[in-house]
Amino acid sequence: MNETAGDPTAPVTYASAGVDIEAGDRAVELMKEWVRKAQRPESLGGLGGFAGLFDASALKRYERPLLASATDGVGTKVAIAQRMDVHDTIGRDLVAMVVDDLVVCGAEPLFMTDYICVGKVHPERVSAIVKGIAEGCVLAGCALVGGETAEHPGLLGPDEYDVAGAGTGVVEADRLLGADRIRSGDVVINIASSGLHSNGYSLVRKVFLERAGWSLDREVPDFGRTLGEELLEPTRIYSLDCLALTRTTEVHAFSHVTGGGLAANLARVIPDGLHATVDRATWTPAPVFRATAELGAMERPEIEKALNMGVGMIAIVPGASADAALETLADRGVEAWVAGEITERGERAEAVTLVGDHPA
Repeated sequence: MNETAGDPTAPVTYASAGVDIEAGDRAVELMKEWVRKAQRPESLGGLGGFAGLFDASALKRYERPLLASATDGVGTKVAIAQRMDVHDTIGRDLVAMVVDDLVVCGAEPLFMTDYICVGKVHPERVSAIVKGIAEGCVLAGCALVGGETAEHPGLLGPDEYDVAGAGTGVVEADRLLGADRIRSGDVVINIASSGLHSNGYSLVRKVFLERAGWSLDREVPDFGRTLGEELLEPTRIYSLDCLALTRTTEVHAFSHVTGGGLAANLARVIPDGLHATVDRATWTPAPVFRATAELGAMERPEIEKALNMGVGMIAIVPGASADAALETLADRGVEAWVAGEITERGERAEAVTLVGDHPA
């Protein structure tokens, strides 16, 4: 009960304003177990300090180390987690959105920090979110060195929250990847997504939950699981797979396929004067993409600019390196295929063209 509700002259406390410090302390205790699992040898200190520490002397082995940084969130996918009361996967999405941006330039993710904003601290829920973040960091090979949990009553509902994170990585200057390395004759390798990942959920929620009126517990035979389980499938974390590629073969560039879709994100790494052609006939998107298009009566250009359509990362490699790249990814259990090529742009205005049709 609000202790000042019946007596306007009673002293105001932090608890009466909606902030529970004891619950916050309990959440910290519960999350310590998971944070301990997401460490690297360079990690220093423990949970509870004002700043996370990372031993930068590890960078001495680099001739000219370049630090890369990225920050991101998960977007409205958190609304699905909240409605399903499943909170231990959303953290993996957060890590993926950050570290997979870092690795695009060839950087090894070193450490992350997180920010969790809640309407009311539910210790077990916060711990579950951190569990997912820690598991994601393990999958990415980086450390979780710190974070913040903030309680914002009045701004968020008691069961609402949002998450954000920031990461730092390092790459040797002469191994920096990007548009300046790409040449005509390179090939485009698509690397499969695990599903929708963490973009386009405002669209997806409108299509499935509002327009079609589907419930999250609806069993969908084409998905082989419920709608909610499909929508909560964690974003694939590619960082270690991409780094393995850079060690085993020549790579010129990566592109992380997020908001804006395949063409827009690939265009970000295509230099002036060159053009990428990607053939849709080389892959079949997962059923969730087809269902979204059909239920939403969406035209192809609209869905392709909102969703990844089954491709979460793209590698651009010399033609002679394609087989080695595919072999490395296959050995790591990652589905990938040659989907296109880089040519001179000529009279074309655009940097990327999608051609053909996906197989039925």
